[in-house]
Amino acid sequence: MEEEITSYDSSQRILLVGEGDFSFSLCLARAFGTGVNITATSMISIRHARQVNQNAIRNLSELDALGCTLVFKVNVYTMIRHPLLKNKTFDRIIYNFPHSSLIDVKYEQEFRLHKVLVSGFLKNAKGMLKHDGEIQITHKTTYPFTLWNITGLATSEGLSLVGKEKFDKKLYPGYDIKRGAGPQCDETFHVGESSTFMFANLYKDVMEKNKKKTFKDVLLNENMFLN
Repeated sequence: MEEEITSYDSSQRILLVGEGDFSFSLCLARAFGTGVNITATSMISIRHARQVNQNAIRNLSELDALGCTLVFKVNVYTMIRHPLLKNKTFDRIIYNFPHSSLIDVKYEQEFRLHKVLVSGFLKNAKGMLKHDGEIQITHKTTYPFTLWNITGLATSEGLSLVGKEKFDKKLYPGYDIKRGAGPQCDETFHVGESSTFMFANLYKDVMEKNKKKTFKDVLLNENMFLN
């Protein structure tokens, strides 16, 4: 029997990247009653995660008991080649509140690094996505965060926006949104107005429906030219 929470269900193979204290992964696993189809990853080591996140030890222990796959030192720029992730595909690939994790840099540089991070994630994630899967990024939707242009970055990677839902933290009991970097990495922050952006590689679907046409013809017919 499939168990659900919002748009996720226990039958989906789910990859989470950039987890802080792993509370979002645990929220899903608790709702499903199992974590066997969940792969939760962090860019830091398990030792570091336990040191900097006060709830990490408890959360990781419960996730392990629920059968979740835990993978550490996963860099979103290269995750498609990670020994424990390569050749695997997922129904949902989730990155909540991406952040470049660098501090003490000029605003312009930080802004550029945020966009480079998201692009790097999307470039890898699209190669790890099942045919009908979705890449999901939850992100603030107020200025200056709108300048990240999440949808434009996805379009540049050949992905199409297939949905956008307002993010409501109350729908995910137990989820603690952490800063994730620097001396305040274990502190929560106010997300304000945020949404979950859902992307899919629709070019594959279009090409299958138009096998006898050239790629240029398909783009013309589907109004897919990028500006």
